[in-house]
Amino acid sequence: MSVSIPLRVAPRRPDPKAVLTLLKPVTWFPPMWAFTCGAISAGVAISDRLPLLALGICITGPLVCASSQAVNDWFDRDVDAINEPNRPIPSGRIPGRWGLGLAIFWTLLSLVAALPLGVFGVSAVALALVFSWAYSAPPIRLKQNGWLGNAAVGFTYEGLAWVVGAGVMLGDRIPPMPILLLAVVYSIGAHGIMTLNDFKAIEGDRRMNVRSLPVLLGAQGAARVAAGVMIVAQLVAIALLLSWAKPWHAIAIGVLTIVQAAMMSRFLRSPIERALWLSAAGVPFYVSGMMIAAFAVRATPMVEALR
Repeated sequence: MSVSIPLRVAPRRPDPKAVLTLLKPVTWFPPMWAFTCGAISAGVAISDRLPLLALGICITGPLVCASSQAVNDWFDRDVDAINEPNRPIPSGRIPGRWGLGLAIFWTLLSLVAALPLGVFGVSAVALALVFSWAYSAPPIRLKQNGWLGNAAVGFTYEGLAWVVGAGVMLGDRIPPMPILLLAVVYSIGAHGIMTLNDFKAIEGDRRMNVRSLPVLLGAQGAARVAAGVMIVAQLVAIALLLSWAKPWHAIAIGVLTIVQAAMMSRFLRSPIERALWLSAAGVPFYVSGMMIAAFAVRATPMVEALR
């Protein structure tokens, strides 16, 4: 007597838990934090624009950043099948072309949700969405080059989100120079943070010809670049604050930078094993410095004159 074993049928629709995993809530924090830094740096009473602040935080994290994660996972499904086969798309928990459909839907939803932010806010969100597709999708696929790809992510996750937060709080206009300078500086430093994330995918990147910095420069070379970029960016921020007569804020960021430098010396001795450790333990000091800088710049004469 033979016993038939039922075949496992692939799901026709994605499981809601798999969709949430695809959108990666853990990645939403950086742009949400940067948007909040921008809002603080504008020096406007938050209570007067609380609905816009809440909407902006929602757009930068659960919408724009989440859509970029869906786009990236769809176009990275072959690499993920090597590096992380348990992810929703390569594992089949998000079947067929549902991954692409979710990426498109979340992109459009992000753009529609940004309409109350005004012309400046909508334009910035549209630019961020363009970069998110250019980062992952062929033929541009900026992530194929670690220099360009990490710069694009740093620009959108940190700098653009910061500028949008300030611009929305200032009444839908371009922020003054001190805010723009800090946004640029911390965007450049975020390039190093993105390089830390590349260490976990070295093998798959090599096999799929993704030229991340650990692949291009080797583990030690990429580690030195990541650490150097993060430290130099914060030193520039300190110099700017000193030039704006904000010594106590500059000292606070200096202390945070010294703590990171100590962590980085340990990271440099074994970069592959300690990249994720530095990302989890050291980056919070970096983003804390961002908030300190935001509070410092809100009281500069150029920002006060625009309010």
